[in-house]
Amino acid sequence: MTDPYAILGVSKSASADEIRRAYRKLAKELHPDARPGDKAAEERFKQVGQAFKLLSDPEKRARFDRGEIDGDGNERPAFHFRSRPGGPAGERGPSGRFEDISDLFADLFSDPGAQRGRRGRGPGAAGPGGAAMKGADLRAGVTISLEESIAGTKRRVGLTDGRTVEVSIPAGVEAGKVLRLKGQGSPGRGGPSGDALIEIAIRPHPHFRREGDDLRLDLPISLKEALFGGKVRAPTVDGPVEVRVPAGANSGAQLRLRGKGAPKSGGGRGDQIIKLVIDIPLNDAELERFVEDWTPPADYDPRRRFRS
Repeated sequence: MTDPYAILGVSKSASADEIRRAYRKLAKELHPDARPGDKAAEERFKQVGQAFKLLSDPEKRARFDRGEIDGDGNERPAFHFRSRPGGPAGERGPSGRFEDISDLFADLFSDPGAQRGRRGRGPGAAGPGGAAMKGADLRAGVTISLEESIAGTKRRVGLTDGRTVEVSIPAGVEAGKVLRLKGQGSPGRGGPSGDALIEIAIRPHPHFRREGDDLRLDLPISLKEALFGGKVRAPTVDGPVEVRVPAGANSGAQLRLRGKGAPKSGGGRGDQIIKLVIDIPLNDAELERFVEDWTPPADYDPRRRFRS
């Protein structure tokens, strides 16, 4: 890696949000699950992850911008000139700033151990003053189906450093939930590793909608089933079941299936709420003739609820 900005396709003045959006777009396009067997994409995915790891850390980004570390986060071998605004005129270091030339001589001839102390520590050393530093957390996301969110599942998830980890997703998990994997983040500097933070996304379902611990379903019924009632089959996340439609049911009437919703945190499950929707067939000449000849009762008004 040479330039993490170029790898992510952002400018050096890019905000943290711009960097994050660029990373997510590239990671989605290059993820091994999206391009199985594509070695070039896999290598690019690792580079993108390493670039984001560096630029998402404000301290490392600042050090890279100052030329203190390279795009892989390694220390650059160079003299460590220090800015001395009050130093002698006419003496400039490589950065173009005025320097105190005595610092250069001190670096050249001082004790090697002290010299290393001034120049900072390598990537595996402890933090300032020898204090242990915990590694950075790594963030990733995984998308699952509604059924998987209800029953629970396991997935392998790619991290920004190129590794993959297995994630146990608990039953009943909701969209936006962040799972924390202890010690699966970046290595620490004399301290523990960071954590991996996995955000859960759930694909929209063609039939069900989740509201808290309940699931909602719109169930079409025929005009005859609405008038006379009867048993009809309705889908649930556990498989189809029979439900009884009461005679004279209108569109919008609701049925409740106890315990057919999502798992609750305290045990048990929510409910499945079914909204009945009367489905009228098109181009049914016999039904059209019947309705055309039908005279509703004098007191019938389907919009009576809107009367003022």
